[in-house]
Amino acid sequence: MKPLTLKDVAARAGVSPKTVSRVINGEAYVRPELRAAVQRVVDELGYRPNAFARELSSSRSFLLGLYFDDPSSAYAADLQRGALARCRVLSYHLVVEQVSRDGEGWLAECEASLRSMRLGGAILTPPLCDWPELLDLFARMDVPVVRISPGDFPGRTAAVEMDECGAARELTEALIALGHRTIGFIQGNPEHHAAARRLEGFRAAMAAADLPVSPQHTLQGDFTFRSGLEAGERLLAAADRPSAIFAANDEMALGVLVAAMRAGIAVPDRLSIVGFDDAALARMAWPPLSTVRQPHVEMAAAAIDLLDGIARNDDALGNDRTRRLPYTLVLRDSSGPAPTS
Repeated sequence: MKPLTLKDVAARAGVSPKTVSRVINGEAYVRPELRAAVQRVVDELGYRPNAFARELSSSRSFLLGLYFDDPSSAYAADLQRGALARCRVLSYHLVVEQVSRDGEGWLAECEASLRSMRLGGAILTPPLCDWPELLDLFARMDVPVVRISPGDFPGRTAAVEMDECGAARELTEALIALGHRTIGFIQGNPEHHAAARRLEGFRAAMAAADLPVSPQHTLQGDFTFRSGLEAGERLLAAADRPSAIFAANDEMALGVLVAAMRAGIAVPDRLSIVGFDDAALARMAWPPLSTVRQPHVEMAAAAIDLLDGIARNDDALGNDRTRRLPYTLVLRDSSGPAPTS
């Protein structure tokens, strides 16, 4: 079949090709009722604009960048799913880039990469979102940025976030309500501000319940399975073993689950384990992990929407370019009442 063209859509809608182009590109100067009529025809015909032709006929770029330090993590996979799905709806193309500060020339390499692309916008994930050198580079290259869960430089760019401190506090309160009084905590990568916010929420809940937070029960991890396994083994080998362990993400919580299995400690009868994020592995683990559902997919989609609004100079954005999405507490079989003896 012959591919659909802009002229085909215009003929079916009874308007000019220029009007169809304005509707597809989200430009102004189209009456709302006319915009709706054209969009209906676009949807009925299943028309998708040619990305390259679209860029040639517009001053906008429809290529967006999604930047990670580790694109292989479960967190990154969820963000990519959300960004790709939203890009498909809005007819953008997405490129995924990895950035590391290892080596002296890392910033020059980033700049060379940026110059080789014509990005219409970029999404920076933790911890990249708080690197001032990177923020300065994107500003100098005039590339709009949306940051996911930033910790520093509030208001400098558009951002998408959730209440990580509140979520960690609520999950800790759920453990306390189950009768747990000695709770271990495994911290995340200190380069991620989320790690500090989750620890803050844990400490706040413990303080409100007048429960001590022992330094021996608060161990450093780095958001990886191995760090969770190693910290879990240390906590479970302690003479005053905690009855519950809160790992600051699901990958570390899975490591604790394996440590408990190796030590012959029944979960949740003798030990409760909770994580954070609600990654796919939290549902696949046995027993399934109690956790906080962080809306990664929705956060990425919201970031794409923000970049699209910035590109279209959407007045609806106003001065508030921060989107805060809700979290959900998900209690599964890895947590239960504290053991009585």
